Amino acid sequence: MDLLQTIAVVLDSMIRLSVPLICAAMAGLWSERAGVVDIGLEGKMLVAAFASAVAAFVTGSAWIGLGAGILAALALALVHGFAAITWRGNQIVSGVAINMLAAGLTVILGNAWYGQGGRTPSLEGAARFGELTLPFAGWARANVPGLGLFYDEVVSGHATPAYLAFLCVLVTALVLKRTRFGLRIRAVGENPAAVDTAGISVAGLRYGAVAICGVLCGIGGTYLAVAQSAGFLPHMTAGRGFIALAAVIFANWRPWPALGACLLFGLLDAVAIRLQGVTLPGIGLVPVEAIQALPYLMTIVLLAGFIGKATPPRASGLPYVKER
Repeated sequence: MDLLQTIAVVLDSMIRLSVPLICAAMAGLWSERAGVVDIGLEGKMLVAAFASAVAAFVTGSAWIGLGAGILAALALALVHGFAAITWRGNQIVSGVAINMLAAGLTVILGNAWYGQGGRTPSLEGAARFGELTLPFAGWARANVPGLGLFYDEVVSGHATPAYLAFLCVLVTALVLKRTRFGLRIRAVGENPAAVDTAGISVAGLRYGAVAICGVLCGIGGTYLAVAQSAGFLPHMTAGRGFIALAAVIFANWRPWPALGACLLFGLLDAVAIRLQGVTLPGIGLVPVEAIQALPYLMTIVLLAGFIGKATPPRASGLPYVKER
């Protein structure tokens, strides 16, 4: 395999591994821009993965699985919203509770229903999202040296939720920056009292942002179970929700830099997979555990030493109490 082909394969793997991170990062960005801290991204993605795998297996439709995943994550998001917005509870505690609930409930239900240690049966055929071949991909590979290979190998050939994830980044960036709704979301995360004074419902805006967060987590969780894998596995999110939060902080709560951070983490993961079983000059055979830990170590390094000054929304994590 020549160098260009190797690079294309690694970049293709980077895209596939980045999709859940991108969805979770955009979800966290919406929620935190509105002033609601959400460390329950991991739990919402996990529940979405389980619900989508179950629905896809029962109905034989990946699209119904996607709908079920979104609804499951949305339900947990609204629970978090109810605790954090309506009852003005501690948002960190609520997020931790959601993660614990999701981790336990998915395993218990999966084992009770299918008796496979928490796993769901394998998905086949229309129950999984297949790879989409974009127009002219084959022609470009054969007739356009270099760029054609990357178009066919890296851009084309991904499942529908992968393209939805990148579309969500574009929509998030445009809506938050260019629309009245986005301006209000940003305002309610910075100065909710001013928004309330203008006669706009602070709770309504925050619930809207939390609901969008749930939808995005649903897409990310569904991708894990119904596109990237062929069913649900216990704890299959493997810390991606927390890495996505790190990406949001690293990007200073901005959509495009968050996308870049997610792609960086995906690239590290892809390189780690590629290095397994490879003997490096002067080092020898690197332990698999050390390679698998590379993305998580890089998360710590970036947050600890290279992030600079991260400035969250001023009202982030603070429940709003309407003045009488």
